[in-house]
Amino acid sequence: MNIYRVGALQSKKYLKELGVEGAGIGIMSKKMELYFFKINDMRTVALNILKQDALSIGAELAVPSGVITHKNSHYDALLIANKKQIEILSSKEMAQPFGLKDFALQLKAYLNTKSFPPKIMGVINVNNDSFYMGSRFQSKQAFHKIMEMIEQGADIIDIGAVSTRPNAPLVSIEEEFKRIVPICDAIQKERLYEKVSFSIDSTSIKVIRYALSSGFTIINDITGASNQEIIELALLHKAKLCIMHMQGTPQTMQTNPQYIDVVAQISDFFERRIEICKNFGLRRENIILDVGIGFGKRLEHNIELIKNMQEFQKFGCEILIGASRKSMIDHIIPTPIEERLAGTLTIHLKALDNGANILRCHDVAQHKQALEVYKALN
Repeated sequence: MNIYRVGALQSKKYLKELGVEGAGIGIMSKKMELYFFKINDMRTVALNILKQDALSIGAELAVPSGVITHKNSHYDALLIANKKQIEILSSKEMAQPFGLKDFALQLKAYLNTKSFPPKIMGVINVNNDSFYMGSRFQSKQAFHKIMEMIEQGADIIDIGAVSTRPNAPLVSIEEEFKRIVPICDAIQKERLYEKVSFSIDSTSIKVIRYALSSGFTIINDITGASNQEIIELALLHKAKLCIMHMQGTPQTMQTNPQYIDVVAQISDFFERRIEICKNFGLRRENIILDVGIGFGKRLEHNIELIKNMQEFQKFGCEILIGASRKSMIDHIIPTPIEERLAGTLTIHLKALDNGANILRCHDVAQHKQALEVYKALN
């Protein structure tokens, strides 16, 4: 006889190989993976109730020592439970006072998260100003690059005509439109939208409208759906809308960005913006969320967001990660932009592990190879 330790994914596979019945697999699978929930500023009386309920079902609630004696009125805590325990606990707390019903409703949101297939989004900048020179193309070059990305296995190609790097100079709508029109016309003429999905990276109504009429099916909005006309365009053209978080503007965003709790604050931001989109009629399956790596964030903010990407799965939307060759890599280990591919792949694959599914990148072929190996291992 011998034994060896296996991971949760391998355990589920082994249950099937053992011939365990489907219902049994479902029950046991819920007990295999632990979830950790950070609870902020809960009433002390509620924490004491929650502590007892958690212990009664085999879960755990870590609380400060002052909770028992009610030293303060509110405390933070950490809930540790498997999926089955979360199901039981969320039902129990629905009948409890002191704000625990609201807690239970929030907890239930994590039980119905959707999984989306991983996708590669190639980046093309039709300008001469984007932070990575390897992504800058004039209109004729851009067309050849599109064809190359399609051959390399891109699922989506994101095209923008204005740089959104920190301190980027402002560009007129007329100039942006002039840059984007030849690309849109070529995509429409060659019907390239039948081979790959196209995303327009813009906040200009004029530019977005032209791109959508040319076969584009995604709006990449760095202002996070702050303009209702953009939401209306997405609805009119049955397009998806990518909502990105940014603190400030490209010209100001890296001037001393501050957060109390970056994950909680961006989660609240997404909740508000999704609600606005829903009120206009845009469904969750047509919304993509982007935490905005490097858009008004310090290195520690970016790392915290990548580590906690699973937080945003509760919204039932696809999640985009875009850290390709960005300065956070340079802040971890000094590296010129041209040599940041390895760091990019590390960040993006970690984000996939943590709940993201769309990888926005400059290097499609390398991401395709990494993704296929990643999928084989998982």
